[in-house]
Amino acid sequence: MQASPPLSRDTIQSTLSSKWLGRRIELFDSLPSTNREASRLAQADVEHGTVVVADSQTAGRGRLARTWFSPGGANLYCSVILRMKRPAEGLTEWLSWLPLVSALAAAEAIEAVSSLQVSVKWPNDLLISERKVGGILCESSSSAGAIPFQIIGIGLNVNVAQEDWPEELRESATSIWHEQQRTVDRNRLLAQLLLELEQCIDELAAHGTSRLSLAYHQRCSTIGQKIKATLANGDQCLGQAEGIDQDGALIVKPEKTQTGSKEPATLHLRVADIIHVRT
Repeated sequence: MQASPPLSRDTIQSTLSSKWLGRRIELFDSLPSTNREASRLAQADVEHGTVVVADSQTAGRGRLARTWFSPGGANLYCSVILRMKRPAEGLTEWLSWLPLVSALAAAEAIEAVSSLQVSVKWPNDLLISERKVGGILCESSSSAGAIPFQIIGIGLNVNVAQEDWPEELRESATSIWHEQQRTVDRNRLLAQLLLELEQCIDELAAHGTSRLSLAYHQRCSTIGQKIKATLANGDQCLGQAEGIDQDGALIVKPEKTQTGSKEPATLHLRVADIIHVRT
């Protein structure tokens, strides 16, 4: 691990320029999972915009029930609690785009504090040179008599060295430090992340997906790629990723099956594990 300034609530808030996100920060040395703690606080009706941060996680979670490598003193693990009234007719689009715009905000935050270029693999994996540098896990629930809440969990690999990764992750994962050989202050990165995320959430709430969709398209490295998609039921398909639908689904044109029969003209994937197939 690279020497990194310790996380400090005072330091974070002294550089924080967001208006409502992060006005309350709950900072822990260690948690099983920041999303789990955020859910507990949200069930107790904690205020909108509360942020849970941990220096390490003992049971960090990623998408599709994967574990998240969460050592202490090096990376950033945080969860944001949203409690916003949303009209019923736009709720599905809001929930489907929340992970995508969260990834967009995280990518912009990394670029703001580093010299790196970050792309997004649909829906919300953050990549540098096709290696994963971060991920998003969004969850929704409600508490009795209160506005339903959403939790945005974000994990970013910041100052961890390649030799510190578990063997099975060394080829697929990376960190900001590994890519630029320069330590990043996690306090500054978190403050920037909360600002970018607040701006994206405000844009989504006020104007929908029109401008955010364009920004996401420009950053999404999945579009135009040959991909292998593993669906929730275990089925797999090969095809060309052609774009993002209005509801955030990945539009895929499948290849012909081996028997010569044709798949539907396009597939609209809402939940899938995507691999970019190198040709």
